[in-house]
Formats: sequence, structure tokens, C-alpha cells
Amino acid sequence: MPTAHNRIHVMHGVNLDQIARRDPAHYGGMTFLQLEQAIDAYADELGMDARFFQTNHEGEFVEELHRVADLADGLVLNAGAWSHYSRAIGDALQIAGVPAVEVHLSDVMAREQWRHVSVLADACIATFGGKGVEGYRDAFVAIRQSLRP
Repeated sequence: MPTAHNRIHVMHGVNLDQIARRDPAHYGGMTFLQLEQAIDAYADELGMDARFFQTNHEGEFVEELHRVADLADGLVLNAGAWSHYSRAIGDALQIAGVPAVEVHLSDVMAREQWRHVSVLADACIATFGGKGVEGYRDAFVAIRQSLRP
């Protein structure tokens, strides 16, 4: 049973709902539902309560970040391509004021040059990439450690 300070909001951005149609070498070949089920299982295993949000609309992502402090104690986000250029999401992430971890399914450093920079990383306590769905488990562990008194 999740305890206080274990509410984790998992936010997925642009095109994550289409991962089953994307290159399995980068995205693991699972459906979005399978991804969320695996993430939820990690949360349960670690005694955390995961809530999920996904949108392909940048403004909706920003609005959800504005609400996060009322919804969760920590945040795991995979903003997709927005991670590399959306200053609006970066600003909203700082406003959110909860410990956040950035996750990428693929190894963005081994991909196109434009993916090598994250405009969100400075507002996060950690970033995990290239570990597939396992990166989400690492993110939960990092948040759990940051929430301990």
C-alpha cells in the first residue's frame, strides 16, 4: 500500500502514445498500454502510487505541470522531442516544484545531434536514457530517495 509522499505523476509527451509504430530498436517494440503497465508494476514493487498523463499538445503538457504540485509528490517525465527544445515545458517544470526525473527509452546521446541537449535536465534531479522501460524503475528509485526525510 502506498504511503505518504509516494504519489508519482508519470507524464508522457509527444508521440509516446505511438511507440508501437516507432523503431523498436529505439523504443522497445511495446505498445503504450504495455509501457504504462510495466511502469505501474515498478511503482507497485517500490510502494509508490503512479498516476499517468499523456498528450501530444504542448500547451496541455504545460497546464498539467502547473497542476502537478497538487497531484503528486514527485514527477517522472518523458516529454519526447519536447525535451530538446521546449523552453515552455522547462519553465513549467521549474514552477511545478516537485522532484522530477527525466526518462528517455532510447539512448538519445547515440542518436541525432539535436537530441543530445535537454532543456529539461536542469530542473530534474536525474535523467535516465537508453535503458528502455527499466529507466522508469531507476526514476522511481531516484525520486523515492529524494523524498525520504
